[in-house]
Amino acid sequence: MALNDESLQELKAELLDELAKEVPSKSVLSLRLAETRSADIGEVLEEMIEDDEELPAALSLLDILSAERAANVLGYLPGESQLEVVGELNDSQVLKLLEEMGSDERADLFNLLSEDRREALLRRMAHREREDLKRLASYEEGTAGAIMTSDYVSIASGMTVSQAMMRVRQTAPDAETVYQLYILDSDGQLIGTMSLRQLMVARPGAIVDDIMIKDVISTRVDNAQEDVARIVAKYDLLALPVIDAEDRMVGIVTHDDAMDVAESEATEDFHKGMSIGQLEDGVSRVPLWSLYRKRVFWLVLLVFANLFSGAGIAYFEETIAAQVALVFFLPLLIGSGGNAGAQAATLMVRGMATGDVGVKDWGKLLGRELLVAGSLGITMAIAVTPIGIMRGGEELAMVVALSMVTIVLFGSLLGMCLPFVLERFKVDPATASAPLVTTLIDASGVVIYFSIATLLLTGL
Repeated sequence: MALNDESLQELKAELLDELAKEVPSKSVLSLRLAETRSADIGEVLEEMIEDDEELPAALSLLDILSAERAANVLGYLPGESQLEVVGELNDSQVLKLLEEMGSDERADLFNLLSEDRREALLRRMAHREREDLKRLASYEEGTAGAIMTSDYVSIASGMTVSQAMMRVRQTAPDAETVYQLYILDSDGQLIGTMSLRQLMVARPGAIVDDIMIKDVISTRVDNAQEDVARIVAKYDLLALPVIDAEDRMVGIVTHDDAMDVAESEATEDFHKGMSIGQLEDGVSRVPLWSLYRKRVFWLVLLVFANLFSGAGIAYFEETIAAQVALVFFLPLLIGSGGNAGAQAATLMVRGMATGDVGVKDWGKLLGRELLVAGSLGITMAIAVTPIGIMRGGEELAMVVALSMVTIVLFGSLLGMCLPFVLERFKVDPATASAPLVTTLIDASGVVIYFSIATLLLTGL
């Protein structure tokens, strides 16, 4: 059973109480840890590592675990917590953990270490492990290579089913997954794939080349990780093979790693949509200064952008003085335009993120948005017209209705187009969401509203 927050706190208290004894019982602690999932132990240790006073206790618990289990638990910790642990261990202890970690997690941790620590550890590694680690750690962050693992089961072309089964038994203990098998030719190029089920039910003397799936879905090692996650989700893959420029297989991206990427990308886009920089950790754990720094830039920038709204109001002082009732509808109109624009921007950003829409679809989407936004604007204008009549008569109601249609139409089109413009200039389209779109529409809405009022109400 998965542990909830209350159960995790009880587990933490229980472990700390036992460690606080003059002679802690390793057998009691080992039994309790053996009954607990690695992910839950990782969550408890993360809390303990954040408290300097509890860090020694966290290290003691890791020491009780076997090297394989400790490496597994370490993989569930965020990078900063991993560095805290590794900083307290000597090179021999760190090397033992690295040897037991999956190749992708090993490369991630390795990249977090200082240059001197990396060199010291590399010198003590076996040649094959050293070269594999250096290769995985060399891929650019955010690419398929950076999230892939080299722990997969490959089968040589020309093998019989019985030979392939023997190969699976030999390599399965170190593989990330054994449910998907990959057939390689003599040059290491990927020529086919098959499931473990296919292999198990096949005739022992059959050649794997005759029963493998030749139409293989794969990705290049330098492809963006969000594209990798999209492919895995689209085709519902357990793992996606990764190939280099010569079509040689170099690793796989597993389903769970792809879903981690999807979650990370969605979180990043959500933060950007609210004009917040990417956080290094959860909002409850990130330092206050970092939280302030990530939010302050856009907020200050948008403060000055909002000055244009004030300048617009100042420019139309005479119109406002003549028809004070206009001020009553100002928040309603620019708020409606901002909401419509934010909706359109969110739909476009999400569509671009999932690959549903692209720049080539801009013309078609523009026509659709014109129809939808125009209909929305007319509907909202009809809804607000009775209020306009009650507040200032038919003339004012006409101004408000026309302004509503125009502002909602303008806001929707701006919200739809801005992500494409940012994409064209190599800026993340998520930046176009709520605050930026709303601020631009606020200033534009003021000008539109009072321009229409000045035109229609002059002399009234």
